[in-house]
Amino acid sequence: MKKIYLDYAATTPVDPRVLRAMRPYFSDVFGNPSSLHSFGQQALTALDTSREAIAKAIGVDFREVIFTGSATEANNLALRGVVRESIRYQVSSIKEDKKPRIIISAIEHESVRETARDLEREGVEIVEIPVDWQGFVDLKKLEAALNEQTVLVSIIYANNEIGTVQPISKIAKILSNFKKGISNSQFSISKKKLIGNPQFLNPSGHTLYPIFHTDAAQAFQFLPCNPSELGVDLMTISAHKIYGPKGVGALYVSDKRQETRNKGQETSNKGQATSGENFLSLVTGRLSPIITGGGQEFGLRSGTENVSFIVGFSKAVQIAASARDRECARILKIRDYFWRKLKEIVPQAELNGSIKGQGSSIKEEGKGTSFLPNILNVYFPEMSAEYLITKLDFLGVAVSSGSACHTRAAQPSHVLTALGFSKEKAGQCVRFSFGRPTKKIHIDAALKKIKTALL
Repeated sequence: MKKIYLDYAATTPVDPRVLRAMRPYFSDVFGNPSSLHSFGQQALTALDTSREAIAKAIGVDFREVIFTGSATEANNLALRGVVRESIRYQVSSIKEDKKPRIIISAIEHESVRETARDLEREGVEIVEIPVDWQGFVDLKKLEAALNEQTVLVSIIYANNEIGTVQPISKIAKILSNFKKGISNSQFSISKKKLIGNPQFLNPSGHTLYPIFHTDAAQAFQFLPCNPSELGVDLMTISAHKIYGPKGVGALYVSDKRQETRNKGQETSNKGQATSGENFLSLVTGRLSPIITGGGQEFGLRSGTENVSFIVGFSKAVQIAASARDRECARILKIRDYFWRKLKEIVPQAELNGSIKGQGSSIKEEGKGTSFLPNILNVYFPEMSAEYLITKLDFLGVAVSSGSACHTRAAQPSHVLTALGFSKEKAGQCVRFSFGRPTKKIHIDAALKKIKTALL
């Protein structure tokens, strides 16, 4: 049997259908989307169509989808862009006693965590909210951390190491109530200036701050990702987590003014990627670009668009959205089967994050789920994760110890230590993650290899 890949939370192979969709744009349709000639217009059409397809899949307007080079870049744009814009419009100031505050959870992806730390070195106040033993954010402490200088709250939708799914809509409600209860005078902006800069107010008349961002890169494959239903202003998604190409991601950037437009208004953007209404003017007070230049992506992310990868991203999004419920149910059965059989081999093994000792079904919470169906993070007592991962790789099974973005670091997983694990215990945990190609035959073969590795 071929090598068995059980690390789909790290990355996924490109779906053959995605690859077929991409191929023409590597050589045949190669024009620059900003060019006015026919070659450029062909590329622009592909870009427009892809943007519209992704927007439709998540239930937003096409202008609210901003393409980036990765989910990491999208997260950087969210955090740095909000801080820069808040300072630019005097909502906050590094030099004065109204430093911008960002609230994150203790188990954010490294691209959010390290960006926040970098901003902290620049004078931004960072507040990290603890999680419980299952990885759920302490909502009371999050609510207590909100103050008049909070410009952004960034909470990961589904954790990439332990699979915990945060109650994003509940957090959005907390932020909404907070906004309703504060005065716009917090920003030291006169009423006259507010009238002249309505971007600081949403259609309900409440302040836009704090802005709510979620990293949905790991969630998109299995969870509904409609920003309006979740209540988020910014949302990150990634192609390579959903069987698309590496090197492309997107940031949803809410245009609250869309809420006040007529539902029947035409939203097609044919030929408007570099002309027409300036989207940046609609989100002033919300986000500043961190890469400047030619003004692509409605002024929020300059640089010639990677059309072939964007086309592939769009195809991957459409496939993932259409197969979501079916694949979620299938993978859940695979996950439960694996866990039952693993417990027979290693009775002392424990699940991290999810319901310890059970793992039989994902806990329902309203319309959402509390844990992703494809991730199992397992504690193997008295067994080094590094040894087990290396041994399994030798035997032909690929697994990991945590985030692929931070795996080579000597430090233990910050996610596991946030759950209360000691460094030693965190170093004895292995993540198994399943994907579309995973079948029962692969699980049975992997379990035999695990049994051999533990002998």
